[in-house]
Amino acid sequence: QVQLVESGGGLVQAGGSLRLSCAASGRSFSSYAMGWFRQAPGKEREFVSILTGEGGLPYYADSVKGRFTIFTDIAKNTVYLQMNSLKPEDTAVYYCAANDRSSRYYYRWTGPSDYDYWGQGTQVTVSS
Repeated sequence: QVQLVESGGGLVQAGGSLRLSCAASGRSFSSYAMGWFRQAPGKEREFVSILTGEGGLPYYADSVKGRFTIFTDIAKNTVYLQMNSLKPEDTAVYYCAANDRSSRYYYRWTGPSDYDYWGQGTQVTVSS
């Protein structure tokens, strides 16, 4: 079991930056795949990024590639999402998620059903 708590959301102007944090408690997240999702009002939850604890390369949705970066601090058992060049369409509730699977095809885990553990979400609002 792992518990996830996100923080770092807020209101920012277009072009600005935010860094989201997801602190994991329970087992070390080095044995998990960690993902970020987001959900805008009236829309389905969508994949943003994934990073595995096994050293695989991070993977991003096309909509955020080149602007967002996922990285970890193993000592703090925390995964981050650095968001730069934010756009109004990035406005959403952002969720941290984890699963304890192991696969070379981890980059296919882009659906909410691929994850077993979820945080409570943090609101990100980007004004134009």
